[in-house]
Amino acid sequence: MRPVNIPEALLDRCSRAASRVRGVLGHVLNFALPPLCPACRGLVEEAGGLCAACWSTLSFIAPPYCERLGIPFVYDPGPGVLSMEAIANPPVYERARAAVRFDDVARALVHAFKYSDRLDLAPMMGSWMRQAGRELLASADAMVPVPLHWRRLWGRRFNQAAALAKVISEASSVPAMLHVLERRRATPQQVGLSRGERATNMQGAFSVTDAGKIDIRGKRLILVDDVLTSGATVDHCSRTLLRAGAASVDVLVFARVVEAARAPI
Repeated sequence: MRPVNIPEALLDRCSRAASRVRGVLGHVLNFALPPLCPACRGLVEEAGGLCAACWSTLSFIAPPYCERLGIPFVYDPGPGVLSMEAIANPPVYERARAAVRFDDVARALVHAFKYSDRLDLAPMMGSWMRQAGRELLASADAMVPVPLHWRRLWGRRFNQAAALAKVISEASSVPAMLHVLERRRATPQQVGLSRGERATNMQGAFSVTDAGKIDIRGKRLILVDDVLTSGATVDHCSRTLLRAGAASVDVLVFARVVEAARAPI
């Protein structure tokens, strides 16, 4: 049978007609199920966006900040200055960057994303992370998401860190290695634990897969997660990757806890 040659003009008309149909269906769905702000559940004009009130209170992290930890400074001390935290407790990883402070709006976004199956938020959150981590991405060989234990993954049905890494990878062309790290031990929730207790809680929790040891050897990696609090989780993941042969590890998260503003040293 000879292939049917469809004129390009007809294909173009069909494509435009299909686009109009999708637009009409979109308006119908928006009318029947109006889009809501994922943070406060108020009405918004387009799905996947924040309302004006939540957007105005979202606190993006931008320079000046600590070159090592990405903690924002109250004033610009000049290039290369470190925070007191970075000097007193230097992390295992090289640099950390976060898109936003972990405030009320960021918390609502993270909780909706992780616990309410709002995977549609990944493109928005991932795009903000890509902007915050553009310096890290420029020199990275690959990204590695913080893994979930299989029981938690079974209950949640997806790994939020892996979903964010995929979005950033598609936009930056930095590959995401999704099966390098594994969580060997199910650790209790970190909420309410002290810094020391968090560190103890993470002992022996992570390992690099046999295939991962080959993939990461000599590579500059970015560890991806949703929230950075005390840093115990990313510190242990970074140490695990470095021991397995990674050249360096940076950290990129959507939100980080920022304590009361302090002057840099």
